Amino acid sequence: MSSSIYYPSEDSYLLSKELKKFCKNKSVLDIGSGSGILTETAIEAKAKSVLTTDINSESISLLKNKFRHNKNVSIISSNLFSKIPKNKKFDIIVFNPPYLPLDKKEPQESRVATTGGKQGDEIILSFLKQAPSYLNKSGFILLLTSSLTPMNKINSLLKSLKLKKNLLSSKKIFFETLFVWKIEKF
Repeated sequence: MSSSIYYPSEDSYLLSKELKKFCKNKSVLDIGSGSGILTETAIEAKAKSVLTTDINSESISLLKNKFRHNKNVSIISSNLFSKIPKNKKFDIIVFNPPYLPLDKKEPQESRVATTGGKQGDEIILSFLKQAPSYLNKSGFILLLTSSLTPMNKINSLLKSLKLKKNLLSSKKIFFETLFVWKIEKF
């Protein structure tokens, strides 16, 4: 296992459990797919199509190998939405982002998968600014955050973008609580 690919952990499994409920006949965009657990979940739950992305070239290689025989899965290397065609719309955008504040003691190679910026919310904020324009009219976002993720700027941004969030599930683990949010337009 490469240390720079994010392999499933408690957060992945919690988000996967929620994603499974919504995928049937839907188009899904899996941002930051890592090892592909959410793409696998979407396929197993009968999604119509899945576009899976990651910024990490090792993840892209793994995903291309893993899903090479599945005609309903497309894979692209992309930093959030940078390589996704502007006219592409999805029913569900799912993202298990790096959501932790910077910890200088953490090894550099694992920070890519865990650190959401100096405060921990920067990648999520960037994602949320772009995501709504990629949603179908009734589409929504499934997003994972942690009790360690600062939420003030995220909540303000959601309000300014006319998006509402509903808590689908949470799970207490070790030193934090994980949250899965469903985010949609008012």
